[in-house]
Amino acid sequence: MDLSAKRVLIVKPSSLGDVVHTLPVVHAIKRCYPSSFVGWIVQEAFAGVLEADPAIDEIIPISIPSTSDPHAGRGAVPKALSATVSTLRQLRRRFRRRPYHVVIDLHASFRSGLLALANPGGTRIGFRDAKELNPLFQHHRLATDPNKPHAVDKNLAFADFLGCPVTAEDFRIVSDPAACARVGRFLGEHGVASGRRIVYANPAARWAAKYWTVEAWAELGDLLIAKARAAVIFAGSAADARYINQIAERMTERPIVAAGKLSLPEAIALISVSDVYVGVDSGPMHIAAFAGTPVVALFGPTEPEKVGPYGEGHKVVQNADLDCLGCRLRACSNRRCLAGITARRVFEETTAVLENLHQSHR
Repeated sequence: MDLSAKRVLIVKPSSLGDVVHTLPVVHAIKRCYPSSFVGWIVQEAFAGVLEADPAIDEIIPISIPSTSDPHAGRGAVPKALSATVSTLRQLRRRFRRRPYHVVIDLHASFRSGLLALANPGGTRIGFRDAKELNPLFQHHRLATDPNKPHAVDKNLAFADFLGCPVTAEDFRIVSDPAACARVGRFLGEHGVASGRRIVYANPAARWAAKYWTVEAWAELGDLLIAKARAAVIFAGSAADARYINQIAERMTERPIVAAGKLSLPEAIALISVSDVYVGVDSGPMHIAAFAGTPVVALFGPTEPEKVGPYGEGHKVVQNADLDCLGCRLRACSNRRCLAGITARRVFEETTAVLENLHQSHR
């Protein structure tokens, strides 16, 4: 399919990690078809991932409340339904004026099918094995390789279908220069000297079952500061600040708490200049993998083969003695999978990554 001078719409509203996983497809399209015009329907909260990327010509932010978020609360479903109807009306008006020639639905849900259908005409492409009746919305339904279960590899089927297989240069995330400058000032204000090792620590996730313990995080932070001489920056959203402050209060050493203090573009910039990411399975982990920052990731209820840090040089830490790994439970009564991982073990994995970096820079 020739996309030269064509308007191409990406439908991938969320979540943060899933948006990141879609970037190689968009980069491949723009590299192969530089005259194409690429638009992207994305949840407003995640638009910051795309704003500095020259491969994306138009960002179309939407705001539909999540019904699966643990903090969604009562009334989430009717609110989401109302927002969906309103959004579809707005998109129809927008696309009627300037429709897209091709719509690529990588979200694979009933709602994303409706979002794609808001564009009048055009060729719609989606997954053959999508759930929620999504394949019924598509003109072309792509099969994925069962031997490549990772979410990124599944997405790459679209690039192949469009005649633009990905190359190494397509696996990237672009940092905003202004955000980089603000992060530089942030580090200076917190006494992080140039050349000091930086550990970006991300303790929070949407699922309760993905959380490590406060005690383990505090011990790890102390070890990294005292023994690895690293600046440890605990990052997250404003909603994560209370939990992260509990970690900091238990520590003997003094970390930097950035939760709620950085925008998404600034978090991307900070991850990009960090020496290593240490944290649970969440969106920032995928940002780190695409930013070229080595990852040390703690996994329990999710499967790294499907959603782990993509690429080489990353470490996945699991409590391998359990037979319930990858259970996909969002909440668990004991959380043995994460609680059974010691701070010392994660410290050793992290320092090994830091040492490898030191050796490669010699």
